[in-house]
This record gives sequence, C-alpha cells and structure tokens, in this order.
Amino acid sequence: MTLLNDLMDQEQSFLPERYRNLSEDEMQIRIREIKEQFGEKLFIPGHHYQKDEIVEFADATGDSLQLAQICQANEKAEHIVFCGVHFMAETADMLTTDEQTVYLPDMRAGCSMADMADIEQTERAWTKLQGQFGDTIIPLTYVNSTAAIKAFVGRHGGATVTSSNAHTMVEWAMTQKERILFLPDQHLGRNTAADLGIALNEMAVWDPIHDRFEYDGDLEKVKVILWKGHCSVHENFTVKNIEWVRETYPNMNIIVHPECPYEVVAASDQNGSTKKIIETIEAAAPGTEWAIGTEMNLVNRLIASHPDKKIISLNPYMCPCLTMNRIDLPHLLWSLESIVANEHVNVITVDEETTKQSLLALDRMLQRA
Repeated sequence: MTLLNDLMDQEQSFLPERYRNLSEDEMQIRIREIKEQFGEKLFIPGHHYQKDEIVEFADATGDSLQLAQICQANEKAEHIVFCGVHFMAETADMLTTDEQTVYLPDMRAGCSMADMADIEQTERAWTKLQGQFGDTIIPLTYVNSTAAIKAFVGRHGGATVTSSNAHTMVEWAMTQKERILFLPDQHLGRNTAADLGIALNEMAVWDPIHDRFEYDGDLEKVKVILWKGHCSVHENFTVKNIEWVRETYPNMNIIVHPECPYEVVAASDQNGSTKKIIETIEAAAPGTEWAIGTEMNLVNRLIASHPDKKIISLNPYMCPCLTMNRIDLPHLLWSLESIVANEHVNVITVDEETTKQSLLALDRMLQRA
C-alpha cells in the first residue's frame, strides 16, 4: 500500500486543530504522563534525522533498520510509535508480532527517495530488462524503499542493503548473477560499485519515468543497472561545497554520506553511513575539524554534543529533511492520546504476503551482514 493510499484510507490522517493551540510545555507534560502511564507497553523509536523535540522523548535512536530490529526485540511493547518516515514504520510492522501495533504520528512523513520507485514502474522495468538481458539480473534494494519494492526483490531472489553493508551485499549479488538492478538510490549504488572496482562505464541508469536507459555505451557490458532515484537531501551536497571548505578551512576533514553524488564522495576524505559518521565524530580527537555532508538535524546535534571539535555542515544552506520533519510534538502527542483513547489513528500495516516476500529479502541480507 502506498503512502497516498494510506492517506486516502485514513479518516483521521490530519492533525485535529486543538493540538495546534497547545503550548510546548503543555505537550511535553502530557507526553511524559502518557509514557509513564504505559511504561514498557509503549515504545517510541526516533530516527537520527528527527527534530530535537522528538529525540528528547525517543526510547531509542538509530538508523531505520536498526530501529526496526530494536522494535522486533522489544516483545513487551504493545504500541510502537515510530518517529521516522513511512517505509521505516512498514519495516517495523513486518518485523514485529501481530499483537504489536505500529503507528506513524504523521502519515505525510514519507521519503522522496522511496517514492521514486513504485511497484508498477518496477514491474514494468523488470519485464523490459528481462527482455534485454534475459535471466542475468538480480535485484537489490536499499532499505529506504517501500514494502512493495522489498517484496519484489525478495520474490526475485534478491536482498535488501543498508548504507553500512552495501559493499558486502553487492559483492554477494555479483556471485549470483551477471548483473545487478540497484533500487532506488542511484548514488549509493554507483558509489558502492565503484569502490568494488566496477567501472563507471559498466553502470547504466534506468529512467523509470520514460522506461529507458540513460546510457550511450554497449549495454551488453553493463554490470550494474542503477534506478534513477536519489535522496533529496544528500543530492544537494556539491563539489563546490567541498572546494569552499578546502579553501576556507584547510585543516578540515570532510565526511559525507554515500547517498551523495559520486563526484562529492570521491572528493571527500571519508564517506559512510549515518552510524559511521556519528562514530567517526565521537572517536575524533579534541580540536579536530569536520565538515559533514548529511541531514542538518543530525549535524546540529553533533555540533551541540561535541563542543571540543569544530563541526560545520558541508552545505551551510542545507535544510533538514522536510518529510522527516513532519513529525513534531503536536503529532506525537496526538498519536499517543489516540492510543489512550483506544482510537488507534495512523496505524501502519503491511499485508501478510508482502511481509513474507519482504522478509525473504531482509533475511538474505541479515545472513551476510
């Protein structure tokens, strides 16, 4: 089920007006009361890119799959209010039991990258690619994708990947088939494949809007088919940003997320997952200088928690992830009070067959990660 369909199917998708009239203090007091009331029966995971006002109430913070796995291990929680985006809550629902309910405080909190690969486009592309290459392709999907895409990949023998284990999974996939279809983030796919020695001219971008390749070479030499998708935040870091930092702060280390464009990753000192970025900054010596190319809420939190280091955003004009930032105190309180009232609004559910096929893709990754 797509985010749009969820929005249409939810009669109470939009925040009741009364929550807009509460003060921050009133909301914070009420949230604390509800957390105390439910105790271990309530669990609030918060993604690293969430606002500080949400992270304050999170029972755990982390990347998307990490949080879903924490939810899976938490058998005591009956209510899981996932402060992230839609595909993350889907994964949590697939990994938890039928007795546990997953909620997304704001149903508009989607992911532009995940939405760049819908199942109709993917099925259509697969048919065309099979006609072009025959049975020589294995699909991989970034966990930042819809449950329907994960199910598609599971159905066709493929696996999910994270930004932490993408190298391992691409290496595995190349032992299974001659070619990889990498969904939905072309940049993570390109950066990972290039790190593993695959030449850029052995990668071709598939445009799902026009159902065609963006490629001028010999298609028979293509080893990696990159879906034309991207993260709207990370794609906005540029080589010019790096040049400015090099000129202005010559002693500054530059670390970026591998969802950034290839040229940006190549010009940086280091790249890695959100977890790696956090761990790198934590381990860095006092007095060191860092420019970080990732989401602004996280960068600002790293700046505040490491006053012994000079930290800036690689792009000082970067905005936070807009869809992730739809989760705020009013929506969190509304979600919690709906649980108290036994109304259960904005519940995220993935059907049994989609869950079964998606877990095939997830399990293939977890066996190797």
